[in-house]
Amino acid sequence: MLAKITPLILTYNEEPNIARTLEQLTWATRIVVIDSYSTDETLSILHSYPQVEIFQRKFDSFASQCNYGLERITSEWVLSLDADYIVTNELIDELKVLTTEAGINSYKVRFKYCVFGKPLRGTLLPPRKVIYRRDKAIYKDDGHAHRVYVEGNSGMFSGYIHHDDRKPLSRWLWAQDRYMLLEVNKLLETPNNELSKGDRIRRQKILAPFIILFYCLILKGGILDGWAGWYYALQRMLAEIILSIRLIEYEKFYHNQNFKS
Repeated sequence: MLAKITPLILTYNEEPNIARTLEQLTWATRIVVIDSYSTDETLSILHSYPQVEIFQRKFDSFASQCNYGLERITSEWVLSLDADYIVTNELIDELKVLTTEAGINSYKVRFKYCVFGKPLRGTLLPPRKVIYRRDKAIYKDDGHAHRVYVEGNSGMFSGYIHHDDRKPLSRWLWAQDRYMLLEVNKLLETPNNELSKGDRIRRQKILAPFIILFYCLILKGGILDGWAGWYYALQRMLAEIILSIRLIEYEKFYHNQNFKS
């Protein structure tokens, strides 16, 4: 099965992460990377892996970048990864012996979030479709994120992917502020009855940060992970606080106008 899979990765200034991601993809004969004109050492690292093929495209949205990447893949199957996703050995072993079933066009994988390289007991990341038939898939934007839509049924692997982002906190804050602008637009432009329960709570601004803190520390067991668990919980709480501040800002300064950064 491995010979039928092409990993697809998006990059922009991923020097702290990309080498660890690629080290777990040495089995791939071709890796397609869509780079948004990185200015750090990302490109130098990518060039050191002979199976990597780099395409550069100015970033407009995650979905557009991914769909552009799909057009450059010729294999039957795609393994879609972020530049800070580490494919575990257990998942690779499953892929080696995978026999695809009729009607199964995608496979979901569970995630473990890592802090300082340590996998946490529980995180907010749900299972995602990351392995799918190329000709059955298309990406669409969803708030600050993006989602792949795949025709047909989906299976589930037992192995994990580790989400292990080691970029500095300043980069994380920069990214979260950009993401939350998109989330504000999503929350305010979507009718209330079409929002999930979680998004309806986020739209109220006050409760979401405290719910996330309690959920990460207590319900997901983060408090048992020591400082790594606290770091993750406080990080997720801060992201929700940024969203709340942006929502308040919109109501006070941009009411009845298009929300702009």
